[in-house]
Amino acid sequence: MALPKIDTPVYELDLPLSKKHIRFRPFLVKEQRNLMMALEANDTDTIEQNIKQVLQNCTVTEGVDIDKLPLVDVEFYFLNLRARSVGEIAETKYKCNNEVEDKPCGNIMDVKVNLLDIKVEMPGNVTDEIRLNENIVVKMKYPEFAVMKRLKDSGTLSDFAFVLIAESIEYIHDGEQFYYAKESTPEELLNFVESLSQTQFMKMEDFFNNLPKLGKKLDFECSKCHFHHNLDVEGLEGFFV
Repeated sequence: MALPKIDTPVYELDLPLSKKHIRFRPFLVKEQRNLMMALEANDTDTIEQNIKQVLQNCTVTEGVDIDKLPLVDVEFYFLNLRARSVGEIAETKYKCNNEVEDKPCGNIMDVKVNLLDIKVEMPGNVTDEIRLNENIVVKMKYPEFAVMKRLKDSGTLSDFAFVLIAESIEYIHDGEQFYYAKESTPEELLNFVESLSQTQFMKMEDFFNNLPKLGKKLDFECSKCHFHHNLDVEGLEGFFV
């Protein structure tokens, strides 16, 4: 005799950067187990691969490529998926470093965070169109989720910056013609970035120094020394410490 099937709810979400409308189901017990095993392994590659797999499994909307989504969209999506699957409230731990009698308090505090209250903070003074000189304008796109994996194999921190910028170019316009990144090779894009002057390169870097990010202000009091903490928590890892 076939066992009964349990219906799962479907939720909807608008991703803040790509503006995609996503329909998704909560993740299942076996998927949660895989995520927990990945977190316990404390291996970044394993964690990212499991997050990607769970998002793919749970996405009801057809044609969504997780690798092509901006990294911040993926983080925002995962937070909402986790909230709908396990519960809106997540417990995180923070260490109190308030000085008490010339020594850090050291108390480990349990802090509850409503994941659905976490928003993407958008910078207000940075444009994705960067004018390098009188003729050339570069249109940038937010780094995609798949890019981060490739960046880890790029070697030094300097290599990381060059690859990140090259991978995030959407097109280059010289006043007459558009050169689209999808029609160029990675080597051609990297050579273009390496040909920039220091001033031009700094303009490109400024775009990445002001990317949108997950953020929330946390206010809580240490139960040991009663110091009141005001923390600006950023990034996905900040809410699961």
